[in-house]
Amino acid sequence: MEKEKVLSILKETGGLLEGHFLLTSGRHSDKYMQCAKLFEHPNHSEEIAKDIAAAFAEDKVDVVVGPAMGGIILAYEVARQLGVSNAFAERENGKMALRRFEIKPGQRVLVVEDVVTTGGSVVEVIGLLRSLGAEVVGVGLVVDRSNGKVDFGCKKHAVLTTEVVSWPAEECPICDSDVPLVKPGSRKI
Repeated sequence: MEKEKVLSILKETGGLLEGHFLLTSGRHSDKYMQCAKLFEHPNHSEEIAKDIAAAFAEDKVDVVVGPAMGGIILAYEVARQLGVSNAFAERENGKMALRRFEIKPGQRVLVVEDVVTTGGSVVEVIGLLRSLGAEVVGVGLVVDRSNGKVDFGCKKHAVLTTEVVSWPAEECPICDSDVPLVKPGSRKI
């Protein structure tokens, strides 16, 4: 899928916000990716998921797993495209766990996530799946905002690869303007 088309979909759905944002890391940025807004639109979700599914169509995927929250809808839709089952990992006592699902040893698993910057949640899910004896065949992403720098040690496909510029709070050029600082997203610092 062409970068311009993906950016257009993200802007149209409110998945790409522009302004002055406080990121989970504590850094500031003028852009924020919020794919939950994208997933409010099934037609766009399907289109994005098709791109990911096509990249892994030959990898004999048995199940698609996404970390909660960002990977839940994406895992479902990519799994639907591939004709396989899906699951999601969620935090239990501060660690990713498969509380509601079973992954069997030897199953070929595709991990999906909406947005990665450092890839921490995906790395944690990969570790969990491997500890259960699963074979992780790859990682599918809607947005890789590390500009391709994150390495998961397996095949990776991002619908959009970009770098979202951010600054330490004390160096933020936007702080000197009248644009208010906003903390979107689901995690607390």
